[in-house]
Amino acid sequence: MKSRWYKWPAYIIFILCAVYSVLLIPGPEPPAPAESGKKPFAWNLDTYWSILENAFKQATAAGCESITPRIADHFDHIDNLMTNLESDTLSPGEPLLAEIENSFFELSVFEAACPDRLNDYIDTFSRLRRLVKKQSINWDINSRPARDRIYRLLYGGRTAVEEVMMQAPLDTLPSTIIGVDEPSATPEAEILGVKIHSGDILVSRGGAPTSALIARGNDYPGNFSHAALVHIDSIDHKISIIESHIEMGVAVADLDDYLRDTKLRVMVLRLRADLPCMIDDPMLPHRAAEYALRRAHEEHIPYDFAMDTDDPSKLFCSEVVSDAYRRVGVRLWSALSHISSPGVKDWLAAFGVRHFTTQEPSDLEYDPQLRVVAEWRDHETLYKDRLDNAVVDIMLEKADRGVRLEYDRYMLPAARIMKVYSVFLNQFGGVGPVPKGMDAVAALKNEWFSNRHSEIKEKLIALAERFEHDKGYSPPYWELIKLARQAYETLY
Repeated sequence: MKSRWYKWPAYIIFILCAVYSVLLIPGPEPPAPAESGKKPFAWNLDTYWSILENAFKQATAAGCESITPRIADHFDHIDNLMTNLESDTLSPGEPLLAEIENSFFELSVFEAACPDRLNDYIDTFSRLRRLVKKQSINWDINSRPARDRIYRLLYGGRTAVEEVMMQAPLDTLPSTIIGVDEPSATPEAEILGVKIHSGDILVSRGGAPTSALIARGNDYPGNFSHAALVHIDSIDHKISIIESHIEMGVAVADLDDYLRDTKLRVMVLRLRADLPCMIDDPMLPHRAAEYALRRAHEEHIPYDFAMDTDDPSKLFCSEVVSDAYRRVGVRLWSALSHISSPGVKDWLAAFGVRHFTTQEPSDLEYDPQLRVVAEWRDHETLYKDRLDNAVVDIMLEKADRGVRLEYDRYMLPAARIMKVYSVFLNQFGGVGPVPKGMDAVAALKNEWFSNRHSEIKEKLIALAERFEHDKGYSPPYWELIKLARQAYETLY
């Protein structure tokens, strides 16, 4: 019988082509998210921002000596307004709150032109945040008027501070901003010069494009994309940070590991000492942290891509915090976050999100049960944060106009093989290239999103540098948005 060995290469090629063709078949698209009936917050103040920018140019031209008396008058005016805020109990719609908002924005114009009193401006914002959170204890923060007012004052005030920081000389910028030194009876240690207690919450912003998507992709776009819980041992004061990562689920990091991951900003939050539950049990935050640490060591908890806050078997980063505190009787996120924009929902659904009323890290700052203890940020990371935000804001603007996440179809077979390899590694406690809970198509869409973000950002950096060269000042955020839109239109 004649040998047919020479036909084997053809057979192998045929089989490989057949397997490749099968692996090319796309899976079903995720179901279209239901309409929520809600609308994302919108400032709708483009004309006002332009007025402020023109006022900044005029103040810069006038010089510090000329505008210093006006700066003092603005500080005195805001101080008087906040003294009234401190003495009264107000509803979210009170005109005094709107006046404080406008006065704080208007002072930012003069501070940006002459930042000699930058630290005073930061302290004024810290006082404003404390007073607004105190007022909000009596508000229904699930109501639209209350949510809007808190956001306008706290996120708006933070943005105004950062606009001033971007115009200030580098040697004048504080990297650590101290908030309220809330008393605590739990074990303590020091992180970056700040006293931290067991049960404290760290909210931060990562450096990946998806971190910007998490921070910006909700009805009240924010600055934070990640939340973690601090445990401090009562004997040796060892710091353990419990957090959930897309790649591995819930894990425990020491301080070095936590800080090794890119952090564009970090904020420390602490439960108020005057809450009834804290008066009854001052060690309550430590018990929450002990529960989270014990559970993280005793079981593998996968990452919750669906963002289902009712399912404790899987936890995304915010749930690590809320689940631990819920076990000791404290419900954080008094107001849940909503994701209403159709384009944002469509993109997040492509990554596996199924629940669009959830817990966003940024919203934890507004919870009246928590004090802001400290925050770390510097000029370089703040600038990167703003660039990433502007690019994502424009990408999501395009998503609402029908642009969908894409992927390189020809890469699907390779991605599916990588997914199988990742599943094998997961069985032995390893971490593969495709996270557990994410399918191959979602992984490729994530890569497409990151690549497009990088392309737009590179173009935006060039446009922003040209703006600063031509105008003599760093572009404020509303100008970055215009430039990011220009970058997008130029590229696509």
